Amino acid sequence: MPNPNRITERLFPSPSKYIQGPSAIQHAARYLSKLGRSPLLACDDYVYEIAGKSLIDALHKADFKVTRGVFGGEASREEIDRLSALGQEHSVDFVIALGGGKTIDSAKAVADALGLQVAILPTTASTDAPCSALSVLYRPSGEFDRYTFFEKNPTIVLVDTTVIANSPPRFLASGIGDAIADERRGAALCEQSELRRGLPTGIGGDRAEVRGDLVQAVVEANTLLSGLGFESGGLAAAHAIHNGFTAIEAVHSLMHGEKVAFGTICQLVLDGASITELDRYIDLLLSVDLPVTFAQLGIPGVSDEELHRVAALACAPGETIWNLECVITEDIVVGVMKGADAAGRDYIGRSGWKKV
Repeated sequence: MPNPNRITERLFPSPSKYIQGPSAIQHAARYLSKLGRSPLLACDDYVYEIAGKSLIDALHKADFKVTRGVFGGEASREEIDRLSALGQEHSVDFVIALGGGKTIDSAKAVADALGLQVAILPTTASTDAPCSALSVLYRPSGEFDRYTFFEKNPTIVLVDTTVIANSPPRFLASGIGDAIADERRGAALCEQSELRRGLPTGIGGDRAEVRGDLVQAVVEANTLLSGLGFESGGLAAAHAIHNGFTAIEAVHSLMHGEKVAFGTICQLVLDGASITELDRYIDLLLSVDLPVTFAQLGIPGVSDEELHRVAALACAPGETIWNLECVITEDIVVGVMKGADAAGRDYIGRSGWKKV
């Protein structure tokens, strides 16, 4: 239940500084120099080739001593412990995350473990992870493990829109799915949640109108506004159901925002949304190739047993679904998922929508 302690203070969590622009990595030393000179850089091999070499070159020219920590792919306790030990061994004085959501969440946890500041350099606009003071952790098998909360948000978020513009469109679409979920779940919550530990400020619950270049606007909406919105507004059913879907191995290949997109339709069904409102959301999600049915999630023949496994995880103690005021049970969540799938199939049938 939201706000069990009846907290009345309003909070607005955010990074200390947010910088966004083309080729921003080339100017990283200008912004990172105040954090230290010996960073631990967490990035995987793929990102290293795309942006890591350029970042290290730019930092070396400014006399930084960079220790590279090769990210193994999963934001797990084991990975965080390994990277933390590497940071201790090389006496690093701050942490840099270069990559996607799991790299970012791991680096935030490493910085917290080492008692250091963290700079986030996302290479996609696919999640709202960069600005927040929490990490979503998984087991090495890929199943959801837990949320980990930190006392402060990242010190710097530096977004290179040249790198992001060159990433696959699927990543940007995933970020849109996550941002849409932020807007919907914020509307579903009215009190304090574990995420924000206080009441939301007005700006945290609203979305500013972003003008200018389209890529810049979408990146800002996906990364900054979505991040500020979810941490100020809280999480609800969409993300709990996303976490539940990690119980099904067949959807592990889907991106965070793709699973959350389907979770948003589940949230709408749970809220008792009208067909008109459902149609509006489903049409938007389909327009950016996000899944709204079990078939589009890659599980057309999903069994009741599998759905109950998803529901059990979604309804685990402490999950974000309990921030809602309505009655929640595992059976209700299974029914909501089936209802979301039916709504998606119905809209596709009525609208004649076909993937181009």
